[in-house]
Amino acid sequence: MKRDEKKVKRGFWPKVRSTIGKVPFMEDAVAGYFCATDRKTPVWVRATLMGALAYFVVPADMIPDFVAGLGFTDDATVILAAIRAISGHMNEEHRARAKDTLSDSDEWESAEREPLSSE
Repeated sequence: MKRDEKKVKRGFWPKVRSTIGKVPFMEDAVAGYFCATDRKTPVWVRATLMGALAYFVVPADMIPDFVAGLGFTDDATVILAAIRAISGHMNEEHRARAKDTLSDSDEWESAEREPLSSE
């Protein structure tokens, strides 16, 4: 989990910036990020989400992101499968923060520095 967590902390927000408007699952991915960084979230849930988010962040995956029309289908599948697996643990606070963050780019800076719950 530590290796995935480092990849996510280093690459998640740059990936969000570069793919915003190009992927239909962005709000789910950002809500997953907030759930994964919430210290109240159980460790197994955090590990599941960090693995899925690391897959999204890493540029070398099953279908390269630059492939038109298909590039993010594997990323979407991995993220949505992880969210389904942890279903009851992603709460309205995570989803609301994702929606607020994506609607206001000024929120991104604080989101990058500050997890939902203190670490």
